[in-house]
Amino acid sequence: MNTQQKIIDTAIAVFNENFSATFEEIAVHCSLNRRTLHRYFKNRNELLEACNQNMMEAWEEAAIKACNSSSDPLVQLENLLYAGIDSGTKYAFLIKLNEIEPTYKTETSKEYLKARTDLFDALQKLQKEQLIDSQLPLPWIKILFTNSITATITAYRSGDIAPNEIKKLAWKSFSRSIGLQLNKQ
Repeated sequence: MNTQQKIIDTAIAVFNENFSATFEEIAVHCSLNRRTLHRYFKNRNELLEACNQNMMEAWEEAAIKACNSSSDPLVQLENLLYAGIDSGTKYAFLIKLNEIEPTYKTETSKEYLKARTDLFDALQKLQKEQLIDSQLPLPWIKILFTNSITATITAYRSGDIAPNEIKKLAWKSFSRSIGLQLNKQ
């Protein structure tokens, strides 16, 4: 791993624990001095932008993998939910930062957009087949999906739910919220 990626990975871990961490604290956690850190990033904002870019690239890769994991759109959706939980847990501080004030803009890859479009087209087909609630507008399902991930991350970070159970609970809650019956899974 190169030094720049080491700094980004360390910064992500540090910011998740303490979002107000200084450049100096990040340098210490990287076992580097502050001047070395400044060789790679001019300031804290530039480092945050790099962390955001890293998050978006990792999310797109995970989402594409989830969407390509099966030909069954329900399996794809379940795997996408799990990928969202994993990504959201790792990048919790950035998700909160972007919810409060969308600061960072990143390009979305064509491959990711295609995978996402194909999956949501498949959801509409499942609605027509009445495997999921046909009364729910697709934007509503997307909001439920995103908020299921957010709730799961909150539960995970609280420590009140067993980590090995949290993803299955998330899927059970989300799938029921879109009208998917457990016996159809």
